[in-house]
Amino acid sequence: LRRLQDEVIEMEDVKTGVSITDLGLNDFRMDLLNYIKRNGDLASVPNGMHAVVPADTERGLLPGVIFTLRNLNQSVNINQQNRLHPFYLVYIGSDGQVVTQHTEVKKLLDLARVACKGREEPVSDACRAFNQATNDGREMRFYSDLLDQAIHSMIELKEERDLDSLFVSEKTTALVGSISGLEDFELISFLVIQGDE
Repeated sequence: LRRLQDEVIEMEDVKTGVSITDLGLNDFRMDLLNYIKRNGDLASVPNGMHAVVPADTERGLLPGVIFTLRNLNQSVNINQQNRLHPFYLVYIGSDGQVVTQHTEVKKLLDLARVACKGREEPVSDACRAFNQATNDGREMRFYSDLLDQAIHSMIELKEERDLDSLFVSEKTTALVGSISGLEDFELISFLVIQGDE
């Protein structure tokens, strides 16, 4: 655990497994276990599911989308910066700008929790606005473009860090485990934070 705090380590170097509790994410683990206890296993839930919640800027919920992705390229953990690899979360605003990078796992999980915890039923106003904007989910080009921008933001961050790694005494990550785009990821789910537009 001390090494996790002080340095980036290769997961292959860890002799004993690293669990979600080791990463300071125990609260989320407990939420998940409680959810499974109440609702059953999530193994049969199809990919691509989404939820829509209203934006709430006071609570950090800006209009946009939190995407949950799974990396399909086994040789890549984007600069070993993702504590949930092979899963990635990234929050992109409706304006196409990154709200929270994929490397800020705890913050992303906190935002998703703030948006969803305690909501047992769909938020009708937010769903109505989403359905109107997407023709009841049939016209998803806007969200497809945001997904593409989210993945590009992860690639750009990796490229920046790869370049930086050339100028430090540690092992460089440049040209190792590169990702090319959408084809390297599978969309697991997405959380739409619906604005008033």
